[in-house]
Amino acid sequence: MNGSCRRLLAAFSLILLGSTLSSMVLHGQDAASNLPALRNSPPFAPVPIGIAGPPTLPWRYPAGRGSGGVQQRVLQQLVRAAGIIFSGSVTSVGRASASPGLGPAATTVTFQVEHAMRGAAPGQNLTIHEWAGLWTTGERYSVGERVLLFLYSPGKLGLTSPVAGAMGRFVVDSRGWIVMNPQHFANLRAEPILGGKTLVPYADFALAVGRSSGEE
Repeated sequence: MNGSCRRLLAAFSLILLGSTLSSMVLHGQDAASNLPALRNSPPFAPVPIGIAGPPTLPWRYPAGRGSGGVQQRVLQQLVRAAGIIFSGSVTSVGRASASPGLGPAATTVTFQVEHAMRGAAPGQNLTIHEWAGLWTTGERYSVGERVLLFLYSPGKLGLTSPVAGAMGRFVVDSRGWIVMNPQHFANLRAEPILGGKTLVPYADFALAVGRSSGEE
C-alpha cells in the first residue's frame, strides 16, 4: 500500500470515529433530558433550607482529626448551624398535603417548649414543618415524647429539620436530663462538659451550648 492510500484510509477512519463520538454525545444528552426533575427530592442527608440559605460547606461528621491534630468541635458546628434550639414535649403530629405553588407535603409537629436557647420561648406552643419524606427515613415523633432539638432556620417554604440529621436531635428523659446516644457520645467526646457522659443535666448541656456559641 503506497503513502496516498494509507493517508486516505487514516482520514476515513477519523471521520468514522468522529461520527461515532458525536452520536454517543447526542444520545447522552437525550438520556439526561429524559431524567425526572429532582428539584424537590431529598439529599443524602438533611440539608438546611435557611432564610439566608444553607451553609456554604456540607456538614461533615463524625468528628475526626485535622491536619493540626485538633479534634473538630462538633457541638460548635451544631450551634452555629442552628436557628432554633430548644427542649420540649411533643403535643401533636399531623400532615400537611402538597399544594400547587406551596411546596411539597410536610409533617407538622407541635411542641410545648420547656427550655429555650435560641429561636423559641419557654411555654411556647411551637409548630415546625418538616419535608414529609423525612418521616420515611426515620425522622419521626410521637405525642408525649421529650426531645432537645437543634433545628435549621425555616426556609422559604417554611420547612426545617434537625441540624446534621440525628446529630441535632437528643432524647430528654423523665428527669429532664439529656440522653447521649452512641453517635452523640462518639462525636462529642472532645467537649469538656459533655465528653464521656451518657446522661447530662440540662443545665450542664445549656452551659456547653453557651460556651460553644460564645454567649456564656
